Amino acid sequence: MEEVVREPMRVRPRRARAARLAVVVAVVFAAGTAMRLGGLEAGVLLVPLVSFTPYFGVAALVALACAFWARSRAAVAVLLVVCVCLAWLVLPRAVAGEPPAEGRPLRLLTANLNGGRGDAQVVVDLVRKLDVDVFSVQELTWSARDRLAAAGLEELLPYEITQPMPRGPEGSGVYARYPLRERSGLFRPVGHHMPVAQVSLPGGSAVEVVVVHPVAPVPSTVDEWEAGIATLPPAPSDGPPRILAGDFNATLDHVVFRRLLGTGYTDAAAATGHGLTPTWPMRLLPPLVTIDHVLTDERAGAVATQVYDIPGSDHRALFADLRVQ
Repeated sequence: MEEVVREPMRVRPRRARAARLAVVVAVVFAAGTAMRLGGLEAGVLLVPLVSFTPYFGVAALVALACAFWARSRAAVAVLLVVCVCLAWLVLPRAVAGEPPAEGRPLRLLTANLNGGRGDAQVVVDLVRKLDVDVFSVQELTWSARDRLAAAGLEELLPYEITQPMPRGPEGSGVYARYPLRERSGLFRPVGHHMPVAQVSLPGGSAVEVVVVHPVAPVPSTVDEWEAGIATLPPAPSDGPPRILAGDFNATLDHVVFRRLLGTGYTDAAAATGHGLTPTWPMRLLPPLVTIDHVLTDERAGAVATQVYDIPGSDHRALFADLRVQ
């Protein structure tokens, strides 16, 4: 009888401690969700962490299950609200919207070559296989440019505006099937080279392509990273339709990126239900976050997107099949 009485007494304090811990965990998740909802991330710690919001949502579900086990009504209530909020933020990226009903096809590929180390032959094979019209390339070096030419890129996309560098992440460029005209004065790039090209499409129409590559938000460059995205040109209401394509070093959860979308852009991957497909880093672990994007203004849209591995690069290439009015 003595042992039978003591056992429930041991369980109750254990359960009480678990309930208190569940409340603490719920408060932490509530604070993180409030930070994301309010766009309050700042500094060298929170800016990178907000990239992992989808994983934060999965962790919140696990915490909710633990709160149920601990029988903590307060923690369950808080975590239910947290999970609903995070689902509202994240799940729409996995749901395809209505594709554009009309428009001229424009097939665009964007790839970061990791300081020129990306496999040029694989890139050119992708351009050929996907019948690409425009190729936006980041971290383009002189040697990578030569390897792309040797692999046959100029035969497929004979027009180019490139700004390669001897090495490192600064170089960028645009290759196209159709004539290009470089534009200047559209915005003042903060970060790496970000050329702007006007693509002359058959029939006399045109589309404007901006190669995007701000610096990464590492501890010494968080402010420069934010300025690099904040200074990108907003979506226009007239003139040629505008497309931003490249390595933004930002996810759909960064407030500065959402402000850019708020000027009138649509993320092609999210619009086609692939907004949760990660593109970086391609190293020892599978890619974790989505920082490569194609953005279109309201006069263009995507009917399909797909990512492809590029040996030698730490980024996946992103392909978007667009329709441009």
